[in-house]
This record gives sequence, C-alpha cells and structure tokens, in this order.
Amino acid sequence: MDERLQQFEERMTKAYDHLAADFATIRAGRANPHVLDKIKVDYYGTPTPIQQVGNISVPEARMIQIAPWEKSLIREIEKAIMASDIGITPSNDGSVIRLVFPELTEERRKELVKDVKKKGEDGKVAVRNIRRDGNDTFKKLAKEEVSEDEIKQLEDKLQKLTDKFVKDIDVLVEEKSKEILTV
Repeated sequence: MDERLQQFEERMTKAYDHLAADFATIRAGRANPHVLDKIKVDYYGTPTPIQQVGNISVPEARMIQIAPWEKSLIREIEKAIMASDIGITPSNDGSVIRLVFPELTEERRKELVKDVKKKGEDGKVAVRNIRRDGNDTFKKLAKEEVSEDEIKQLEDKLQKLTDKFVKDIDVLVEEKSKEILTV
C-alpha cells in the first residue's frame, strides 16, 4: 500500500477500534466485565483500574463478582463503582463485591440502541473527516510535481478505504443493536 495512504488507514483503524472499545462498555442486560473498564480505584493515592486490584468474575449471567486482593480496598472499590455511571449499587459481604444487573426494560433497550446508533454515526463522521484530511493532503501534492492521475488514484483508494470502514462501522452498530435487543 502507498505510504501516503497508510497514515490515513491507520487513523481510520484507530477510530474504528475506539468505537469498538466504546461499545464493549455498553451493558446489554448481561453481566459484562468490560463495564468496569473505565472505573479507577484509589489505590494508595494512585487511580488504578479495578482489574489491577482484584479478581473479576461472572458467576451468573447477570452478576459480576469482584474479589479484591486486599480486603482494605473493598470500601474504595465500592466508592468508585458508586461514583461511576454504570448505575448499579454494589453489595459486599466483607470479602467480595457483587454487582447484580437488573433485566433491562424495553424502553431502556431502545434508548441504548439509539445511543449505539449515534456513536456509530459519530464514528462514521470521524472516518469521513480523515478522508477529507487525506484529500486535502493529496491536493497539496499537485504542487509537488505529482500527476493529476496519481492524485486521482490516491483519492479513489482513499474513498474505497472510507467505504470499507463505514461498512464495518455499520456492521458493528448492527451487531451491538441486536445484542441489546436480545432478551
């Protein structure tokens, strides 16, 4: 692949990966340990991801269990979960913390699907902005003794790349929407 195109493909890949990671944190009625990915615990004055201070398991379809490696962290983990936006109240028995996920209502599922579609749209806008940057860069090449045909070829390849990523984002949105709507 042309190295002039490569930088734009890398940026599109990053936009796609960011969207996929974002979708992983959206809960769909099942207990998904990734909902905890963005939560940090105060570990001796340092914000630390929950995954690094305890063992996270999913003993049942709608429950996440967190077993901290140090019992003294239970309060901190609870505080971090309460302050987060996952909307679930943790319960602890002195040694483990349990998060029980309620069944999603039909209305909440539809809201989540709407949110997923909006994020997908934002992802497509990001990809198209990268295409625009690429086209601007290629137009500047005209001043550097690059033939119009070569510039046209680069723009066509960039458009094909853009179409591929937009299609991939549509597939991602479709899969996540199906997952959310599955009862």
